[in-house]
Amino acid sequence: MRVVVLSLFAVGVVTVTLSLQLTGVCADDDSHYYEPNEEVMLWINRIGPYHNPQETYKYFHLPFCKPEGDHHQKHKYAGIGEILQGHELMESGMHMYFAKNQPKTPLCNQVLTQKDAEKFKRAISQHYWYQFFLDDLPIWGMVGEIQATEEEILEMEAHPEREHEVKDSYIYTTKHLSIAYNGDRIIEVNLTSEDPVEAKAGQNIEFSYIVEWKKTNKPFEQRFNRYLDYSFFEHQIHWFSIFNSFMMVIFLCGLVSLILMRTLKNDYAKYRSEEVLDGMDHGFGDDSGWKQVHGDVFRIPNHLTLYTACYGTGMQLIFLVFGVIMLAILGSLYVDPGAMVSAALACYALTSIVAGYSSGSLYNQYFYPKPAPNWIRCMLLTAILLPMACFIVSIGLNIISWYFNTISVVPMKAFVWIFGIWLLFAAPLTVLGTVLGRHWNGATKFPCRVNALPRQIPEHQWYTHPVAIVLLTGWLPFGSIFIEMYFIFTSFWNYKFYYVYGFMLLVFIILAIVSVCVTIVAVYFLLNAEDYRWPWISFLASASTSGYVFLYSVYYFLVKTNMTGFLQTAYYFSYMALFCFALGLMCGTIGSFGSMIFVKRIYQNIHVD
Repeated sequence: MRVVVLSLFAVGVVTVTLSLQLTGVCADDDSHYYEPNEEVMLWINRIGPYHNPQETYKYFHLPFCKPEGDHHQKHKYAGIGEILQGHELMESGMHMYFAKNQPKTPLCNQVLTQKDAEKFKRAISQHYWYQFFLDDLPIWGMVGEIQATEEEILEMEAHPEREHEVKDSYIYTTKHLSIAYNGDRIIEVNLTSEDPVEAKAGQNIEFSYIVEWKKTNKPFEQRFNRYLDYSFFEHQIHWFSIFNSFMMVIFLCGLVSLILMRTLKNDYAKYRSEEVLDGMDHGFGDDSGWKQVHGDVFRIPNHLTLYTACYGTGMQLIFLVFGVIMLAILGSLYVDPGAMVSAALACYALTSIVAGYSSGSLYNQYFYPKPAPNWIRCMLLTAILLPMACFIVSIGLNIISWYFNTISVVPMKAFVWIFGIWLLFAAPLTVLGTVLGRHWNGATKFPCRVNALPRQIPEHQWYTHPVAIVLLTGWLPFGSIFIEMYFIFTSFWNYKFYYVYGFMLLVFIILAIVSVCVTIVAVYFLLNAEDYRWPWISFLASASTSGYVFLYSVYYFLVKTNMTGFLQTAYYFSYMALFCFALGLMCGTIGSFGSMIFVKRIYQNIHVD
C-alpha cells in the first residue's frame, strides 16, 4: 500500500511540475502574439531522405547557396528534449513581417558545379525533404522532383541505385508561404514549392520566396488539429482492436476465476479431508501438485540481485508510462517539439523512488528476519540497469551518426545534462526508495517456511516445461496490443503525430490485466508440475511479450517501410531493441507482481509446520 502511495505522490509531483513548466513555456515566437509589421522568424531545422526518418542532416548539407549575412549561424535555443530528437533550428534569412504580403523576393543565387549538381540529383532521387518552423508550426517541403514517363519510372524502380542517372532532376527554386492569421496570432502555414530548374552543371539558379497572408476565423487553440490524421488513428479497426482486447480480458478473467474458485477450492477441500483422516500427516504423503512444493516455493531464486533490480526497474516503468500518458492527455505534449522526451526524462527521474522501494523491499523479504546481505549491490544495479542500456545504445548510435555526419549526433552537453539529472535526482531517489522499502515493506513474512534442502524437480510434460510456458504466455498479451503497436510504429517512423493517448491508456490497462491473468495461469500449471522456480519463470513468461513485439518490428521494417541504408537500419533496430527491453521489464514486473500475490494467497490457506 505504501509503494502505491509513494508512486502516486511521485507521479503527482511530476504532473504538477511539468504542467507548470509546459504551460509556462511560451514561444512573438515566444508569446505567439504579433504586432502589425512585426518580423516573423522562419527557422530552418533539418533535411534528409523521406523514407529514412532518422537519416537527417543540416540544411546546408546540400550545396544550397547561403543568403548574405550570418543568418545561418544564429540558432534558436533548444531544450534537452529537442536536442535528443535531433532538432537544431537556425535562422533562414527569409525576412517576413506579420500580416504584410511580400512579392517574390530573391534570397540568393549560385552557379552549380558538376559536384553540386550530382549532390542535388542524388538527393532528389532519394526524395529529400526539409523541415522549417514558423511560430512553432512545422513546415515540410521537397527539394525537387524527377520528371519522367511511366516507362522511365519503372526503370528507376528497377535500378534505384542509379535513379539519379536515369532521368533529369529539377530543383524547386521558389518557396511560396501562405500564412493564415486570426487577429494577432498565426494559425496556419502552407508551403508550396515552385519554379523547378534542372540540376545540371553550369546552371544558374536563383532561389527566392513569396509570402502571402490571409485572415481566418479558426481559433488559435485548434491550429494544430490540421496535423492530426483523424482518418488514420480513429479508423474503425482501431476501435475494433480495443473491443477485441476487452473481450480477451473478460475471457482471461473468467479463466483465472475458474482456477481460483473451482480448481483451488477442490484442492483445498481435498487437502482438508485428507488432513482430518491422516491426522498429523497433513495429506502431503500421497498427494501431488502445487501443495507438494510448499517448502520450496519461497526459496530464494537464482540471481536474486538481478531479479529484484529488474522488478524494481519494471515497477518504475509502469508508473513512468502511466504518468507520461496522463500528461499527454492533459497537456497535448505532441504540440511542442521535444516536450514528450522532456516529460519522460522528468518522470523517470522522479519515479526512481518507486524502483528503489520495490527492489529494496522485495530483496529484503527473501532474507527476513535476518539482515539482507549485499543490498547495496541490489540498489546500485537498480539505479543503473535502464540508464546503462540507454547509454550503450546512445553511444553506439552517436558513433554511427558522427561517421555519417548527421544532425542526430547527441552533443556532449546533452550527455552531461542527462547525467546530472540522474546524479542529482534519480540516484538519490533510488537510495531513498531502497531505504524506505527495506524498513516499511521488507519485513513481510512468507506463508510457508523454506526447507533446508531443495526438492528435486520431476521431469516435465512438454506443455509444463519452463521454455514452453515462457514462449506461450507472451502470445496473448501481444495479441491484445499488436494493433496499437502498428499505430505507434507508424506515428514514430512515418511522420504522424500520435495523439490518441486515451486509446494508449486503455491498451496499457488491458495489457496489464491480460499479463497478470495469463501469468497466473502459467504459474499454476508450473506449480502443479511440482516446479517451484516460479519467480524467474513468471517474470520471463510475461516479459516474452516484448520478444513478439520485436519480431513484429522486424516484419514492420521489411513490409511496411521503405527504409534503406546502414544508418537507418541501425537506428531502427537499436530503438526497437531498447523499446522491447523496457517493455520486457515492465511486462515482466506486471506478471511477477500478480504471480506473487497469487502464490502467497494460495499457500497462506494451508498450514504447515
